[in-house]
Parts: sequence; C-alpha cells; structure tokens
Amino acid sequence: MEKLKNYIYGQWVEGTGNGIPLYNAVTGEQVAVSDTEGLNFEQALDYGRTVGYKNLSSMTFYDRGEMLKKVALYLLERKKKYYDLSYKTGATHVDSWVDIEGGFGTFFTYSGLAKRMLPNTSFWVDGDTQKISANGTFLGTHILTPSEGVSVQINAYNFPVWGMLEKLSTSLLAGVPSIVKPSPFGSYLTNAVFQDMIESGVLPEGAVQLVCGEPGNILDYVQDGDSVLFTGSANTGRKLKSLPSVAGNAVRFNMEADSLNCSILGLEAKPGTPEFDLFIKEVRNEMTTKAGQKCTAIRRIIVPEHLIGDVQNALSKALDQTKIGNPLSRETKMGSLVGRQQYEEVLRKVNILKSETELVYDGKHELVDANYENGAFMSPKLFLNDKPFEKNISHDVEAFGPVSTLMPYKDAEEAAALAKRGKGSLVGSIVSHDENFIAETSWKMASQHGRIFVLNRDNAKESTGHGSPLPTLMHGGPGRAGGGEEMGGLSGLHFFLQKTAIQGSPDVLKAITKIYQQGAEKKFSDKHPFQKYFEEVEVGDSLETAGRTVTDADIVNFSNVSWDHFYAHTDATSLTGTIFDKTVAHGYFILSAAAGLFVSGKKGPVIANYGLEECSFFKPVYAGDTITVYLTAKEKINRGVKGRNIPSGVVKWLVEVVNQRDEVVCVATILTLVAKQSPFIDLNVKNVQKILNGLTESTPSLWGKMSAQQMIEHLEQAVLVSFGEPEAEKCFTPEENLEKWQDSLYNHRAMPKEFTAPFLPQDGSLPELTHKNLEAAKLSFMDNLKKFVIYYKENPQAEHMNFVFGKLNKEMWELMHKKHFTHHFQQFGLI
Repeated sequence: MEKLKNYIYGQWVEGTGNGIPLYNAVTGEQVAVSDTEGLNFEQALDYGRTVGYKNLSSMTFYDRGEMLKKVALYLLERKKKYYDLSYKTGATHVDSWVDIEGGFGTFFTYSGLAKRMLPNTSFWVDGDTQKISANGTFLGTHILTPSEGVSVQINAYNFPVWGMLEKLSTSLLAGVPSIVKPSPFGSYLTNAVFQDMIESGVLPEGAVQLVCGEPGNILDYVQDGDSVLFTGSANTGRKLKSLPSVAGNAVRFNMEADSLNCSILGLEAKPGTPEFDLFIKEVRNEMTTKAGQKCTAIRRIIVPEHLIGDVQNALSKALDQTKIGNPLSRETKMGSLVGRQQYEEVLRKVNILKSETELVYDGKHELVDANYENGAFMSPKLFLNDKPFEKNISHDVEAFGPVSTLMPYKDAEEAAALAKRGKGSLVGSIVSHDENFIAETSWKMASQHGRIFVLNRDNAKESTGHGSPLPTLMHGGPGRAGGGEEMGGLSGLHFFLQKTAIQGSPDVLKAITKIYQQGAEKKFSDKHPFQKYFEEVEVGDSLETAGRTVTDADIVNFSNVSWDHFYAHTDATSLTGTIFDKTVAHGYFILSAAAGLFVSGKKGPVIANYGLEECSFFKPVYAGDTITVYLTAKEKINRGVKGRNIPSGVVKWLVEVVNQRDEVVCVATILTLVAKQSPFIDLNVKNVQKILNGLTESTPSLWGKMSAQQMIEHLEQAVLVSFGEPEAEKCFTPEENLEKWQDSLYNHRAMPKEFTAPFLPQDGSLPELTHKNLEAAKLSFMDNLKKFVIYYKENPQAEHMNFVFGKLNKEMWELMHKKHFTHHFQQFGLI
C-alpha cells in the first residue's frame, strides 16, 4: 500500500513507522498510509524560518500575488485527478467543487487583491501619516513587514484542499513560509495537490512544507515569531493554545473551531412565501452538503413556534428526496462521512442529543450503489427541542454530521437569545423579508457571531449561501468558535505581519516608506513629470507651475458650465453670517484650474486620470487671488493589466495649491495611469534604418536557421501583408484561440524563440531569396516600411489578415511589427 511522503527540508521524506491506514469512505478499501515517524520537526521549522523566510520575505507583495495566480492556474489544469481522489473521501461532485475549486478561487482572489491594492515592495505602509509636531518636521506612520518565523497550519479533515489553500493564500501573500499538517483522513488528496504545487516550480524554496500524518511534537519547537493556525474542535484547540511552547513564547495562535451555528426563520415567513421555501432549501443543503461535515453547517433551526409543524413536515419531505450513496453516481446528492471513526463519533453525539430531545426524522435511505456496512454512511437526523430555554443539550453538543435540531421562538428577542446560546458561532443566518425583524435580530445576535447571513427573495439568485465563507469577508467567530479570524480580504494578512510605528522627519519617512511626505525635499527637473514612463517616475519628482489669477468671469462661467449655483458663488447679498467675505471660487474650479496648470498638453506616457483621493479645501479663493500648483509624485503602484490594455502602473500625485501669500488653499491626491516603457523598438523609419546599418552578410544568427538576408525578406513579407500586398488568404490560428492571441500583442512579453510559423513549409525549409543581395533586400524592406506608415495615415480604419493573429487594424499591426522586428533584430544581435 502506498505510503504518503512528507515534504520537509526541501525534499520528499517517507516516515519510518507503520503509519495510519487511510480508507475509502465509500467502499471501505484502504487507499494509502500516512506516516510521520522519524521526521525531524525541529529541523523542518528551522528550515522554514531560514531558507523559506529569506526567499519569501524578499519578494514584493505584488510578486507574491502573481505567484499565487500562477500556482492556481497550474492546479486548475490538473483538477480532474483531485476530483477522483475527493470521491474517495465520501464527497459528491458539488462537495468536491467547493473544496477543490473553492481553494483555487481563494488563491485567485488574493492574487487579484494584491495586484490591485498592495504595493510592489516587501513592506506595506498601513494607514495615514500622523503630523506629530506643530511645524511638520516630525511625523509618524506604521509599516507592516512579514513576521520573522514560520506558520504551522493544522487542518481538519472536512476540506483537504480548501482548508490548506485558504490559509496559504494569506500566509504566502504576507511573505511567511508555512508547514501544512492536514488531518490524516483525506490527506491523500492534500498530498496530491501539494505535489503539484511543488512540481509547478513557482514557489520559492522553503516556502511550504507538508507533514502527512500525526503532528507528533511539532509544536514543541515553535518560538517567538512563529504562528499556529488551527481548525478543529474547540477542546483540542484550547489544549494546543495552552502548550508552554505556544503560550510561553508569545506564538501567534489563530483558532477556527466547530460551532453550533443557527438559522432563524422570520416571523412573517409562513408556508407559501418565498422565504419559507428558501429556508427549507437552505437548511436541507446545510444538513447534507459534505454530509453535514462543515464547521459552518446549520446545527440549530430556530423557527416561530406557530410554524414548527410546518417546517418539520416540509424539511422531512425535502430530506426524503435527498438520495444518499456513492458520490460517483449522478443520482447521489449526499455522500458519506469521511470514515468509520467519524461515523462512530457522530453516532455517540446523536445518542447524547437523544437523552434530552426528540428525534423526529431519521430517514433510513436506501443507498445508491453503496451499502452501510462498508461505507461511512449516515442518514440525516432531525431533532426537536420543544423547550430550548430549558433543555440546553442542543446548545452544548455538536454532532459533526447530517444532524440538526428544530427549536421554537416567540419574538425577535427570543430568536436572538437562542442564537446567542451557542456561546459563539462562525455564522448565523436570518431568512426573512421583514427588514425591521432582520435589523433587530441581527444587532442583538452580532456579538456572538462571526458572520450574519441574510437570505430573502431579493438576493436568493446571487446568494452564496449560509455555509460558504468568502475570501473577502472574515471567517471566524467568538467564544466556542475559537475567537480567530481568517481571510477577510487584506485584513487576513495582518495575523502574519509585524506592525511597526515609524517616526522621523518627512525625508526620513519618504526614504523608509517610498511614499512622498509633505515637507520632504522635492526633485525638480526640466522634463515634465507627465512625460516620464512609469519606470522613470521617482517618488519626489515635482513640478512648480506658473500662476493663474482667478477672475469674476471664471466663477460665473464655472457656475454656468457645472450648474452649481450655490449662493456663496453667485449671490454676494447672501454672505452675511458666513465665512466668506465675497463670492468665492468653487472648490472644484480650483481643482480643475490646478489640473489645467500642471498637465502636459503634449502626448506622453500618462494614459488617463485614474481617480481622486483625499481632496480638501482649506482657504477660500476669491476673484483677484493668484494660485500656483506644486505637483509631486507621491507613490507608485505596479499594476497587472489584462487584455487589450497598455501595460501601465498607477502613480499617485500630491497636488498642493497655494495662493499669492503661499497659503495652502487645496490639497488632493490624484491617480494617473502611466504607461510602462515598451521593450520593443519604435517603428520610426530612421531608427530602423540605423539598426539595419549594423547588419552584414556575415552577421551570425543567435538562434534558428535564417541568414541575414532571409530574415530581412521575412520581415518585408510581413510588412507587405500588413497593407494587403498580397492579402493573406487565411489565418492558421483556431477561432477559439484568436482573441487570446490578439490580446497578447498588447503585453510586453517577447515572441518565443522556438515558435514555428505555420505559414512556412512544414519540412523546415525556408523560402527562396527574392533579392540579389542583402543590400538590395534592406533597401526594398525600408521602402515598404515607409509605404506601411503612409498607407495607414491615409487608411486609418483599414484591416488586413495576419497568418497567426487574424484580421488586424492599424494599432494591432503596429504592435505586431514592433514585437516582430525586435524578435528578429535580437536574433542577429542588432539590439
């Protein structure tokens, strides 16, 4: 039987003991053995802290976000084999989708957040700069840096893939290496996904390690700077948190424990309403998805007392229709528990619940292509607690399977009180169309819940469901739920980051944070900042504009153009008792006038205005006042660009507007999209001619079989086709791939060296030469390049077929030629 290998100290290591046999939850057959005997956990932790931390923390947040995306794409291409293994854990296709592709989706989400919102640095400035001194020479701010340690994640058996990836998404993005310790049950699925993560070659050495089996004494070796993330039972979590190595070394500990989550049906949601039907469907789904083995599953069904019978009947019928059995069968809607050991534990809890509450539904379903003897199947079980304020067993005991308890309430006060008797839950839901009931109940129960999910007819079609944690929202809960927080968008990174206050002068803070601080030295130059490419812009680059005197006509004209006829701008007779001496210029006119002063009219790398932040007006500007603007590059944000967009970054500019007395009248931060410098040559005819002057018959090719003349004639043919002389007869790229290929013209990735042009002879031979020598070929090529430029000036809307990229317009042909020329000029070492 295959023994699962562990991945530690950068290599695959097999345990030396007998290990734990792992069984197919459906058939009872043995699948694998997990074994951690003989592993040196102390060495593994030290390896993560040294090699892993060094490699990950030196990357920028932006690059780590790109890393997550590449890993997720690699795994997505191999998902079929994960599904094949997931079925053996008892999970249906839908269950597996939540686990497998939900995990990949978390990586994609955090990759997107990083590329949109995090800096292209290895640290993260958190919050605004605080002005500590009167004159602004002493400032303070905060930075976040990766905690110098390793994170140990101890996961539960119910989500072998998502459980690992949702924790890795935040730890890896934060720059902290992880040791993954899945539950042995289902660890063969975790192992398969982890193997592919390593084989992808995307993750730096030491970033992740895997321990498949018992954790042994791994937590004995954690120390200051390390962290532990635990998902499982509250009792186990509390024991781990109190270990001397954890408590004594101030090790960060995050616990996400199972909880007695509830769902409340609104008082008005009687049978026949959309909410009643939605409630029955949601409860059934939460009882049967993953066979109820979800930390977010509904365990307590809180229903108006006059609707108890209706809910019991409707829910029983819905559960009767849920076919249980082999997950490989299309009929199956609910699979098995993860194993016989878990089955026995759930059965034990069911018997405890029976001691105080009535079992009102225990459908003995006939299994689809399976049997109860070999598999870990359990039919759904519904209890009724008729006195939920007296019988506490429903609020204390959780059966981690397809088990839930009905209980009545009288009013919103009682509904909220019952919700809170779970002593802390991951999620509570309210199904109602009564906004007053929803508001009153949610306010009262919020203190004991990590998430409140409201479902009704208005959001049902797009709702993600009671039991689905989302990467952008916090997952965790108070009290019994563990008191921890995971995900929650960028907030989820804070657990792994050290927050440090930074104090100093404006120039010092600028040097540390890479963000311009007011009062820091400005850098002036003859080149307008808007004429610089993204790579050329430096924080502190500044421009001082000419002055502009505001006139009465400006104020009147702006009122008419904007339709802003607020009295302070238009009616001098209404200013008594106001802060204004006379009619005042509009704040947005001042901002617009400032833009008119600092923009560069000449076309350049600045593509567009991207946004406006933190705009404040400090002093009124009257007719006769003269304003001057200081524009300073405040911050640069690298930016991922998709599709047919120009590769660019975001530059934040500090705009400071002063009057003739040097008083600051307006401060704002504007954001611009700034193009990145293209790595490809410009199509300027003189530039191309200059490059070709260095090409001779003896110039060697650095790759491929072309001679210098063959290369020039090849480029000439591409230029001729681009203005239809001759017109390409067909495109060789399949239609379904064409958009992707055309999009690639816009990015800055070079053409591949080994690409075989589909229009060339398949035997690898090259076309016969058409010119008598290289010089004649160069003259002809340059003549046709000039024709290309003139043709598209005269025919700007023309489109012509390309053999690889399909029908291209002027812009696309120019991009194609730039890449193509660069590719072949580099082939001969000309650039």
